[in-house]
Amino acid sequence: MNKKVSSTWILLSLAISAFAIGSTEFISVGIMPLLTKTFGISLAQGGLTVSIYATGIMFGAPILALITNRWDRKKLLIGIMISFIIGNTLAALAPSFAILLAGRVIAALSHGIFMTIASLIAADVVAPNKRASAIAVMFTGLTVATITGVPLGTFIGQTFNWRMSFFFLVALGLVGLITNIILVPNELPLPKPTSVKGIWKILKQPQLLLILLITALGYGATFPVYTYLTTILNKNMGWSQSAIVIILIFYGVAVAIGNTLGGKWANKRPLTALLKMFLGLGVALLITRLVINLHFLGLLAILLLGLFAFMNVPGLQLYIVQLAEKYTPNEVPLASALNISAFNVGITLGSTIGGQAVAHNQLINTPWLGIAMLVVGIILIAVLIKMENSPEVEPEVENC
Repeated sequence: MNKKVSSTWILLSLAISAFAIGSTEFISVGIMPLLTKTFGISLAQGGLTVSIYATGIMFGAPILALITNRWDRKKLLIGIMISFIIGNTLAALAPSFAILLAGRVIAALSHGIFMTIASLIAADVVAPNKRASAIAVMFTGLTVATITGVPLGTFIGQTFNWRMSFFFLVALGLVGLITNIILVPNELPLPKPTSVKGIWKILKQPQLLLILLITALGYGATFPVYTYLTTILNKNMGWSQSAIVIILIFYGVAVAIGNTLGGKWANKRPLTALLKMFLGLGVALLITRLVINLHFLGLLAILLLGLFAFMNVPGLQLYIVQLAEKYTPNEVPLASALNISAFNVGITLGSTIGGQAVAHNQLINTPWLGIAMLVVGIILIAVLIKMENSPEVEPEVENC
């Protein structure tokens, strides 16, 4: 009974912190027009606030996972939230776009290491058959942020100014800091020691390398469209800025439903479930492209896209842990960190190629870019399924 209560409190504290961090990652999607106006930059340049953030997570997650591997988990969580607060304060006060990007990078470094250790803690504190659901609960903080944090931050930015949106994130960070101090136990188990060599051990395992590529392609496929969602809703579909705040809330609800379903479906056969989720996302992107210039049908397509957008996250994060436990048991935390990086390789890739399309006045064709990423991802899933079902494949046993 104590274990159950303990795991519930731990997951709650992680979800609260993830809410603060999730609100930060995509806040610039809602206030993109305000940023481009203030700094006199193009829409494609504004997209850097998403891709630079993702790049910070991409490099920060594995590097900081190595540096902090043997640090006390609770002290590390507290330090993460403090640096998160510093980064968003810098962004709020930024006198130039370059300083704003610097603040985004500091916040991103906090984000990467948080998601790495939070995923492992969530998976460790529940029964093995509930690990994907536990990871989904932790990621619920991110999806609730999509429902309320991002729309509220957007509303604050539109009502006052975009700087207040970042001060709103600072306030959320303070709440996350307090919940970490109060709710997270003092003595969480430390992972096994690891080193830079662990990265090579992971990358030379074909199955682990494949799932990292699948994560980048499948998760990133949403971002050629999502990075410019506010602009699509406004300029292509004809929705007003005030209506877009409400639409973002319903989009977030769809994301939350999809995330919960994705965690439930991925508990037993994650790879098969992921294949179906990728196909669903591909259909949603295709429909979005077909109705991108229509008012109400366009809105329905965006909500369908929200349902599938992040559905694959729990399964992708669970499966990398399962493969690491099988093939590189001493490097599970590092494999988790590399997968967090892979998520953000996908964001960087998706938002960057989306930005190139926007720069060439091809905003309406951004869904095709996501579909192309998914096609490659689906092929790689098929290859991985074949490899995992092959009796010849034997895991490389490490010396413990």
